[in-house]
Amino acid sequence: MTRISLIIITLLGSFIATPLLADVIQVPVGQQGAELVQIKRPGTGTTKARVIQEFGEPISRKAPRGEPPISSWEYEDFIVYFENDHVIHSVLKHRPHLD
Repeated sequence: MTRISLIIITLLGSFIATPLLADVIQVPVGQQGAELVQIKRPGTGTTKARVIQEFGEPISRKAPRGEPPISSWEYEDFIVYFENDHVIHSVLKHRPHLD
């Protein structure tokens, strides 16, 4: 075995023997965003005009993509997804807990 091969094998062995450490944080699904659950959001089938009427102008809008065309509007606490002119889903934004 050459000296370089021995060095490579030694280095690889030291990496394999090094323990990997990581913290795993698990939050039960039912507790994720619990403080935001009461926030009113647009329901499925609501038109874009009605969303603006009830919630005002969004912070940002993403243009339609795909077929059928899906677009989204971002509000402070949630994002609304549209297929053509109607809401298909609204989701709460993730808020990391800073302890």
